[in-house]
Amino acid sequence: MLSKKTKYGLKALTYMARNKCNHPVLISEIAKSENISQKFLESILLTLRKNGLLGSKKGKGGGYYLIKEPKDIAMASVIRVLEGPIAMLPCVSLNFYEKCDDCPDENACAVHELMIEVRDNTLKVLENKTLADFVI
Repeated sequence: MLSKKTKYGLKALTYMARNKCNHPVLISEIAKSENISQKFLESILLTLRKNGLLGSKKGKGGGYYLIKEPKDIAMASVIRVLEGPIAMLPCVSLNFYEKCDDCPDENACAVHELMIEVRDNTLKVLENKTLADFVI
């Protein structure tokens, strides 16, 4: 299930892309428009900035802004930054792999095979969708 953090992050990024925000936008403006707690949104936008998806400017005329074109921001990268691994199990994660403690043989595990298929199909969608696809 997608966390509120990720949902709100996607809404904030979509707001900036929809409004062609290459200039700084106040957190309060986004929070009000998207019905998000300003305090929570501050934390989300800071995470996105630290991971190279947003820029920020302090002081008068300050705020957050997109540093990439919406067409260059893949949904997979946003999800990974805000949510973590896309895979439902650590044993099928491409970037955060961990062996499952309760599984002696991944190759014989029916759940493992199913989750690889789920991961691959999910990645196909998320890697082929960009922020630009959500701008109407």
